[in-house]
Amino acid sequence: MAIFDDDDDEDFGFDDEDYNSEESKRDFQRENDRVDNLPVMKKAREIFDIVDSLVELIDDEDAFIAHYRSMLFEDSSIICAKIAGAEGGDLYSLRMENAVLIRIHARNLLAQTSGLKMLGFKDVRYLQVLRDAIEEFRILFIEWVNGFDKSNDVADNWGNLFR
Repeated sequence: MAIFDDDDDEDFGFDDEDYNSEESKRDFQRENDRVDNLPVMKKAREIFDIVDSLVELIDDEDAFIAHYRSMLFEDSSIICAKIAGAEGGDLYSLRMENAVLIRIHARNLLAQTSGLKMLGFKDVRYLQVLRDAIEEFRILFIEWVNGFDKSNDVADNWGNLFR
């Protein structure tokens, strides 16, 4: 017997029509648009685009520098994903967990620009473009995090890390 059987949906009150209704699709799209239009998300996507262009300039022949390609791409991708996760989670502690990860990955990007420069990456002006975008992001990030509602939370038995 299968653990999850399509016939069992009605036992839990699930109805596929609830998830596929036009209203549900509109709500999903509205929420997606809201998150995409947040200033912090717009700047995160800009950082991702800068990184996407920057990694094209990294020479594959230098193994040390080439290794930075995946690190830059990973960190810039995670920032966007964690903003979406924080907005979707809504609980203060979940939003703060995502915010901590966003900060870590943004700081990683800054460290990687320094590492690339030390290793002799030729197009250092592009590294400064990325650093400037991260600084603009940092300011938007602080404003965004300050808007989190501390009263919207539940105890999770892990302590009061963010209170």
